Amino acid sequence: MASISLDEVLDKSWADKSLPEILAAPVGALKGVSDRDGELLQEAFGVKTTADLADLKYVRWAQALAALDAAE
Repeated sequence: MASISLDEVLDKSWADKSLPEILAAPVGALKGVSDRDGELLQEAFGVKTTADLADLKYVRWAQALAALDAAE
């Protein structure tokens, strides 16, 4: 599995938090995701936290399709 730098994917205010805190955080903890983006994700898909986003079936489906394409 590839490593990930939390500084690269998290808003500065979340970079020093523990993984459980980050997973429970609003999606706005992710770099580049605005509070409005978070509101829209909640309205559309019920996503409130980064864990919810990771577990969203549409995200998993898209990742599976990308992995299939990369394997070809």
